[in-house]
This record gives sequence, C-alpha cells and structure tokens, in this order.
Amino acid sequence: MIHPIKMLSMAFLLFASITGFAQQSVLPKRIMAHYEVTKNGQPFAKVREQFIVTENTYKVESVTKGIGIYALFGERQLTSVGEVTALGLKPNRFELHQGDNAKKSLLADFDWPRQNLRMTVKGKLKEAPLVQGTQDLASYAYQFMFSPVPLKDAVTVSLTTGKKLNQYHYKVNSELEVIESAGVQYKVLHMVQPEQDRPETKELWLAAEHHYVPVRIMMVDENGQKLEQTLTELHVE
Repeated sequence: MIHPIKMLSMAFLLFASITGFAQQSVLPKRIMAHYEVTKNGQPFAKVREQFIVTENTYKVESVTKGIGIYALFGERQLTSVGEVTALGLKPNRFELHQGDNAKKSLLADFDWPRQNLRMTVKGKLKEAPLVQGTQDLASYAYQFMFSPVPLKDAVTVSLTTGKKLNQYHYKVNSELEVIESAGVQYKVLHMVQPEQDRPETKELWLAAEHHYVPVRIMMVDENGQKLEQTLTELHVE
C-alpha cells in the first residue's frame, strides 16, 4: 500500500509533468525581438534576438550593437543552446563574445549528469555546483514562459553570467500593469529585486499575453550606471 504522502507527491509530479508538456505543445517555434538600450537616459545600443525551437532543442542568439562611440567596442554576441524539457529550458552551452577581443569571451558548459558548471574566463577554468533550473544570460528571459509566474509572489532565478553563478530573487506584483512600447500597449507582469546586499539591481516587465517576453529590463550596476532595454519590435511564429 502506497503511503498517502508519497501518493500526493507522485500526483504532484505527474501534474507538473503534464502541465510542462502542455506548455511545450503551444510553445512558439520562433520569437524575434528587437530592443533599444539607453544608458543613463542616452542612446546606447540596439539589440536583436532570436529564440528558435527545433523539436526538443532550442537556440537563443542575441546581438548587441553600440550606437555612436559605443559601436567602437564591437558587437556583443550571446548564444545559448540546449534542450526543451517538461520543466523548461535546459542549457548545454553558453557563449559570450565581444567584438574581436578574445580576452572578453566567456564560455559556460553545463554538465548536468555531474551537476557541474564549467566556466572559462580568460582561458582559465572555474567550476560551480549546478542546480536544477539554472539559466544563462541568453536563455533566462525565455524560461519565464514555462513558469507559472502569476501564481507566485516571489521568484528565484539561478543564473550564470559566464563569469560566476548567482541566485537572483524577485518580488512579483500580482496585478498586471499596462505599458506602451513603440506604439504598442502590453499587459505586463512587473518583477523587482527586493532590497539586498548586492549593489546592482534589476527590474523586469514581462508581456503576459506574449509568452512573458521581456518588454522592458532596467538595470543599475554597482557604479550607479542605469541601463534600460525597451522592446521596439516583436514577431512570434
């Protein structure tokens, strides 16, 4: 005879699995998004992104090109490839390249069987314990479509920048807001980091009716520099 608690646990896992596969069946095959980025209110860069699903694999490509003098730094390219599972995106490899400067390249390999994250920074290997659900800088924005964010009042994201692995905590505003971007009105879910010891902060506004794609991302770094990324064009197939 199965213990009632164990039976409840099995039922929960079955429900989570069914829910995950149901979400997969309605996943978009391709998302193309363009953003404009300002730094302290001034034009800074433009970003174009692609999220592509092929059967049970995904690929995210994000290219940032500076405006004006910032173009001299070269394009910043982020790539994430991995699997699409019942619980969402499962990265296998993440790469970051900044123009022709090989010293600024970052690589992260996700060794899930050994629960080990291997990060290559300036040719040197760093390792960290890999926890379930960990994302990278390119994949994390597309993981929200798998999570029942509206049902939560707080979300924790395990994310690697390619240099380090951190846990980021967000408070979720349960009431949808409406913001306008490039002449389009979006119903958004607002996520904000609570007061914390880290000097940098980040806020996200996710499009509730468009697979929770970020409409706006606002970041303040440890030096007080404010970067704001705003959606200007969105295509979903």
